[in-house]
Amino acid sequence: MVANPAGFTPAEYLALERQATIRHEFRCGFVYAMAGGSGNHSRIAINLLTAFNLHFADDTCQFFSGDVKLNYADDFYYYPDAFVTCDPRDRDDSYVKRYPKLIAEVLSPSTAELDRQDKFADYQKLATLEEYALISQDDRRVEVFRKSGETWQITVFDRGDRVVFASIGLEVPIADLYRGTDV
Repeated sequence: MVANPAGFTPAEYLALERQATIRHEFRCGFVYAMAGGSGNHSRIAINLLTAFNLHFADDTCQFFSGDVKLNYADDFYYYPDAFVTCDPRDRDDSYVKRYPKLIAEVLSPSTAELDRQDKFADYQKLATLEEYALISQDDRRVEVFRKSGETWQITVFDRGDRVVFASIGLEVPIADLYRGTDV
């Protein structure tokens, strides 16, 4: 990601994003151009979204891909690879959501550190967030962080496991997340 000069307000960022031909993320006044993803990255995200789609039998919860922004106050606007919201307040805006229950990021070599550190710290500000999943694109490994009181507990899933997304009552064979990849 490459940062544009600091000093953007959230309103300026949103105006820029309406005109942009590529997506940008916003964090604390900085605007970052989003890098393209790999075939494995895309396929894993699609497989996760497919699992969400098959899981939700009603429209109580909604899930989104990396095309919908997630926002907290004036702090950030991110495009997570996938997230789920079950909060009716998120039905008011088609472009920006604020009350996720589950967020998932597929780790890229260029963004893994950001996803693990800054984004995770930012996402923890979201009071409705119950789970944060980091999915490796290089090996069959999924880390799910679950909120437990004021702390976050990690569960790691490897080859042969069923990945548990407790916040939405979903279990997915890890092989299903990696179907069609070279991992």
